Amino acid sequence: MRPLRGCRGRGVVVGTVTLCLAAGWALQTPGGVSLVVPQPNINATVAQNILLSVEYSCRGVATIEWKHVSSWGTTKIVEWKSGNYVNVSTVYKDRVTTFENGSIQLLNVGMRDAGYYFITVTEEHGTNTYGTIIVNVYEIIYEDLHFVAVLFAFLAAVSAILICFMWLCNKSLHLFQKKTAHKLTGISLRMQSRYRVFKPEF
Repeated sequence: MRPLRGCRGRGVVVGTVTLCLAAGWALQTPGGVSLVVPQPNINATVAQNILLSVEYSCRGVATIEWKHVSSWGTTKIVEWKSGNYVNVSTVYKDRVTTFENGSIQLLNVGMRDAGYYFITVTEEHGTNTYGTIIVNVYEIIYEDLHFVAVLFAFLAAVSAILICFMWLCNKSLHLFQKKTAHKLTGISLRMQSRYRVFKPEF
């Protein structure tokens, strides 16, 4: 019975060592990819530049692909392999910048850029992972305020011109009345003088 117990003890030790070696070998074997999306929801305004920030890690070489899905359809934005090629869609030419950590920056966004952005990170041994970022794009509010400000300035200028015109009219009318009164006074004095000259004596 004692030898059997010794064999069992040795078997447990051998099994534990084997498991440790297998775990170490698995950790050293290439494979596995992780992805972190720190900001899954982004609010932006028209003409703004936005950063779709992610952070991936893998043991091998990864291929990153971004797609945009909205009510207008699905569009492939960019695909690149770490340290190799970068393939940018024609629609996003000169509007997208790629980064080594998998992030991309979109320049001058419009209303059509709203929607879901999907990133796929594929490791060279076939392992992949996915991430999603929702982008909401709003119209610029201060454009309406700018229009109101311009309209207010225009109305203020028109009002100022009308006030000046009314002041000039009033001034001209006042001068005209003054001249008319002066003429009437002169005529009245002349008539009085004539009346005195031709006044009959009784």
